[in-house]
Amino acid sequence: MSEATGRAIEARRLLRRFRTGVAGTRGVRYETYPYTAALPFCTDQQGRIVVLVSHLSEHTRGFARDAHVSFTVSPSNPDFRPEARQTVLGHISEHDDTAAAARYLRFFPDNARFLEIGGFRFYAIEPHHVRLIAGFGSAHWISGSSVLAEPYPLADAEQDILSHMNNDHRDSLIQYCRHGHDVAVSDAEMLGIDCDGFDLRANDRILRFDFDTEVRTAEQARMALVALSKSARK
Repeated sequence: MSEATGRAIEARRLLRRFRTGVAGTRGVRYETYPYTAALPFCTDQQGRIVVLVSHLSEHTRGFARDAHVSFTVSPSNPDFRPEARQTVLGHISEHDDTAAAARYLRFFPDNARFLEIGGFRFYAIEPHHVRLIAGFGSAHWISGSSVLAEPYPLADAEQDILSHMNNDHRDSLIQYCRHGHDVAVSDAEMLGIDCDGFDLRANDRILRFDFDTEVRTAEQARMALVALSKSARK
């Protein structure tokens, strides 16, 4: 694997660990100033940022005027300089992917009420450039297209895997939390699985688990989850 490819995968995996970010758009009311807004988000299977926004919001009006956008994710610790963070520069547009919408609502189920109200739409950012700060003194520009995963069969099997794990292997999910994050929980639910890892809701927290290597098929995912179960029981 080349260094550039490794950095691109690192950037995609980092983005998947965050649940909120700050979107920057061209100002509407005050055109000489950029306008920023904090937004909850998830990533789709390939690694695009997906958000749900109202057509009345200032940032959505900015999107409509100029689709160029930045999106920054960063740790909230008082001194985050040693920690990884990144900014995605790209083009934002409405996203009609039903699988991505369902994935978003698993992470943020309370936001389903906004769809009932009306005037809310899903948007996704097509990345053009990514600025990865991997740590203090480690900064890199990465091609946005290289960060996205190539289409893979596992994406189509996501819902079946979630149903299987949540219905038949709840005890394993609880063990993953202890083994991977040293967190004791009474219940856990798998929210999503992708080529880089999977996410669990555990006692109202969302925990991210990275696979050791990229997983592209349902069978590879099964093998990775079985291996994790065996490690968790040791």
